[in-house]
Amino acid sequence: MRKIDLTSFNVATSETARNINRRIILDLIRTRQPVSRADLARLSGLQRSTVSLITEQLLTEQWITQGALGHLPRGRKPRFLHLNVERAGIIGVNVRPTMTTIALANLNAQFIAHESFQTNNDANVFIEDLTRRLQSFIKFHPDIYFEGIGVSMPGRVDSISKKLVFAPNLGWRDVDLQTPIERATGLLVEIENAANACALAEIWFDRRSNGMQDLIAVTVSEGIGTGIITNGQLLRGASGTAGEFGHVSLNESGPLCKCGNHGCWEMYASNTAAINEYVRITNGANSKKRDIQDESNKPSIDDILHLSEQGDAKAVEVIERMGHYLGVGFSMLVSGISPSMIVVIGEITRAWERIEPIIKNVLNARLPSSPVLTRIIPSQDNLQPRLRGSMALILQKHFGAPLTA
Repeated sequence: MRKIDLTSFNVATSETARNINRRIILDLIRTRQPVSRADLARLSGLQRSTVSLITEQLLTEQWITQGALGHLPRGRKPRFLHLNVERAGIIGVNVRPTMTTIALANLNAQFIAHESFQTNNDANVFIEDLTRRLQSFIKFHPDIYFEGIGVSMPGRVDSISKKLVFAPNLGWRDVDLQTPIERATGLLVEIENAANACALAEIWFDRRSNGMQDLIAVTVSEGIGTGIITNGQLLRGASGTAGEFGHVSLNESGPLCKCGNHGCWEMYASNTAAINEYVRITNGANSKKRDIQDESNKPSIDDILHLSEQGDAKAVEVIERMGHYLGVGFSMLVSGISPSMIVVIGEITRAWERIEPIIKNVLNARLPSSPVLTRIIPSQDNLQPRLRGSMALILQKHFGAPLTA
């Protein structure tokens, strides 16, 4: 039971009830379309007159459209309702340290257009580049009514100020992306940590998570991020920066992380860790430090995965080591939070058949006192979970439950 905060609350008004009912009907249409008004009344438990009033308003605002007539043996034939996917669109932006992608999707999260460009290391230069591209993107699609722009970032975002607090793998601190993007586009902009966005994508778009109240999305890329859903809500903490398990130290004597700590989980299980390990064992134990740090000498994670698929022994060793340390981190999440499901997002999921048994063995070894009930599954990377998550940030503004007391 959620306790009412008597120092800061909103009483329920008739407007609150109308807002909640509207969102329920809109989301039922989104998930059950094509659906009739009678079906909406049955599914929602609302009076038919209330459903008719809400659907007429949604039709007037062009959120929904009417489709074909249904067939009944007698009585008035029902008219089926759909989301107006031709009218509205959402822009999603996925920022990664090397590459940023902008995509346009309809309200069903079906992609219409996208473009990618190199992420500039300078935050101010990047913002100028991004806003210019967003303006062109909007101008190029004049028939679309844009509901907003969602941005997923590889770092923690303050839930109050909406500023990027710190992105270790970008080297950015206290960056305000929301204000300049809103000024440049005139659209609602929501900024969120990439792992949190992926967690939202799971509960909004993935049938595997339908009705699930607790899960963790783990993004494995240049670093490691965790987005946590508990009791159906995104866990944010006091300022929105909860869930930094990628920077929990597994070894205080381990390698220095960009966050300033030593031996963080992502120093052993991220793409960057795998690349550095491959370079180390390929060049030999006596390779010079500058060789390991020289980006031009490093393969990509795709290169290593491809080599492991071809049976390259060193690549296989690195991928299996990565799987082991993913298991170490997952054991921390399972023992501490015990989610129903952990969803893994990233290139490493291509090697799932190889690393899944390793992960299970690590979990069983580290959690011997009780059976591991948490399902650990790979995401479908072709569905672009980070981009879909950025779109969920906007979608939940219209379809999600409003904040009340």
